[in-house]
Amino acid sequence: MVFDFLRRGAQARVPESKASATGRVVAYSSSGRVTWSPRDTVSLTRTGFSGNPVGFRTVKLIAEAAAALPLVLQDCDRRYDQHPLLALVRQPNQAQGRAELMEALFAQLLLSGNAYIEAVCVEGQAAPVELHVLRSDRMSVVPGSDGWPVAYEYSVGGRKVRFDASGAVSPICHVKTFHPHDDHYGFSPLQAAAMALDVHNSASRWSKSLLDNAARPSGALVFRGSDGHGSMAEDQFQRLSEEIEANYQGARNAGRPMVLEGGLDWKPMGFSPSDMEFHKTKEAAAREIALAFGVPPMLIGIQGDATYANYQEANRAFYRLTVLPLATRVASALSDWLGRYTGEVLELKPDLDQVPALASERDAQWARVARADFLSDVEKRALLGLPALAEAGDDE
Repeated sequence: MVFDFLRRGAQARVPESKASATGRVVAYSSSGRVTWSPRDTVSLTRTGFSGNPVGFRTVKLIAEAAAALPLVLQDCDRRYDQHPLLALVRQPNQAQGRAELMEALFAQLLLSGNAYIEAVCVEGQAAPVELHVLRSDRMSVVPGSDGWPVAYEYSVGGRKVRFDASGAVSPICHVKTFHPHDDHYGFSPLQAAAMALDVHNSASRWSKSLLDNAARPSGALVFRGSDGHGSMAEDQFQRLSEEIEANYQGARNAGRPMVLEGGLDWKPMGFSPSDMEFHKTKEAAAREIALAFGVPPMLIGIQGDATYANYQEANRAFYRLTVLPLATRVASALSDWLGRYTGEVLELKPDLDQVPALASERDAQWARVARADFLSDVEKRALLGLPALAEAGDDE
């Protein structure tokens, strides 16, 4: 019967329990299989930012440049010198200033493709009194029945804090990059550069192991006896293995000459750095990492880049193509989000007139607009991105 094993005395007929036959076996990866690092946010941050100098420098360069951009607040009528929103951005909380908070915000966006800002409100006040950047790897989106986020959960120390996002104004501002296959999370540049990061890190590890081995590739000892046979006696093989392990293996024995007995010949089994084009491979991986983030290789010290004529042009392209689009997007998201608290329609954006890298472009644009006699003052201000002042009037 099917249930006979439930009866007393039927222990001998109990069916075998399910268990993996390989549960205690250590997995072995063959040399012919490519191994890539994990693609989750924590692993990518560890290997691509904390453990890679190119990734660290590119993220830090973009985040610091974008955080240092001056911001202006304006609406359709005027530009504000004093405003509660400006004061909040300049002093977001007691522990951080504007530059520190914005740098953390841009770094989270670059590392994970997502950035989360929490607004802290006080009862009786419409506008928030503090802003905090939350770690992206601890935040998760809670979608509703219609697919739109209804809440955010922040996990830390075994506890979860839930932020309700179903109201008119969410306490969390979620800034994310475009992701073609995900509705709730952004796509990180680290994910696009993950293969190049693995190649660059593997090249660094190989270089370190090569230096530990006195910059010599691995090889094998080939035995040829006097009778022409290639086999050693068991005691000879054991003695030779112990001698090599004790006297020649490890970094402390690097460079120590090997004394070979008769019939033994050293045969290298690895390629030299020139054969592998080691430096070219590492530089190519570094270029791919910089390309994924939009940083000209010249700015991070990669030699041989002939894309730009000089450092000034590379720096201008870096600001125009990478820093400004990122800063404009984040500033627009912040102004739209914070404007819902007070019901104002405001625009927070970078002040292009105070960016030294774009000074020559702005000078040329101002001169070109100033010479346009067929434009009124209001139209000229609109072309320069300035609000239309009431006293400016229209000349037509």
